[in-house]
Amino acid sequence: MTDPATGFEPRAAVSVPAGLTVLSGPSAVGKSTVVEKIRRGCPEVWLSVSVTTRRPRPGEVPGREYFFISEREFKDLVAAGQLLEWARYAGNYYGTPRDPVTERLESGVPTLLEVDVVGARQVRAAVPGVLLVFLSPPSWEELVRRLTGRGTETADVMAQRLEAARTELLAESEFDITLVNTSVRDVCAQLVALMTAKPVSEPARLGPAIWKADGGRDSGARRNHQSAHR
Repeated sequence: MTDPATGFEPRAAVSVPAGLTVLSGPSAVGKSTVVEKIRRGCPEVWLSVSVTTRRPRPGEVPGREYFFISEREFKDLVAAGQLLEWARYAGNYYGTPRDPVTERLESGVPTLLEVDVVGARQVRAAVPGVLLVFLSPPSWEELVRRLTGRGTETADVMAQRLEAARTELLAESEFDITLVNTSVRDVCAQLVALMTAKPVSEPARLGPAIWKADGGRDSGARRNHQSAHR
């Protein structure tokens, strides 16, 4: 049955091997900044590149931040079952190509997806054992400042993003771990430590990160209640 809101027919989840980490959170919380820092400094982690129907922002490079495609091309990918997850956000479609993720996981490569909350839910349904990490802003006021400071969207789109951000923040309890983005460097260290399971005796910058992710009071990180899916 076709979803009248999207024009797409929902498809049954197809499981892929475990060993996957998903980073999600509200728009403008800093997910892309964290991912880019990991891309430059942690070659052992493979970062999935999503497809989107939105136009590139200044400085974005096709194939690095996103693959930019038409809406028709996107719908063809959905119809062919080629997306692990997908969602419509602020008038544009976003999705994760399935095959590249499956190939890395089958090879045992630590894999990171940056997706929205809707996409994170879809990945959890499709991939048993996936780790969901929620990136939270230090405060609502800071998130609003980051969103409005971009200056790349119209007033209508900005209003949609702010409303969506309020809803996304309510989903935090669905995730396994929350990292509060007070420091990109600290968030990256914590996230890489979680993904690669580095022991405390390994690089000093990763040792405290594991402790923090387990509930260190000064970390800006917290462990959430585990979902019934885990």
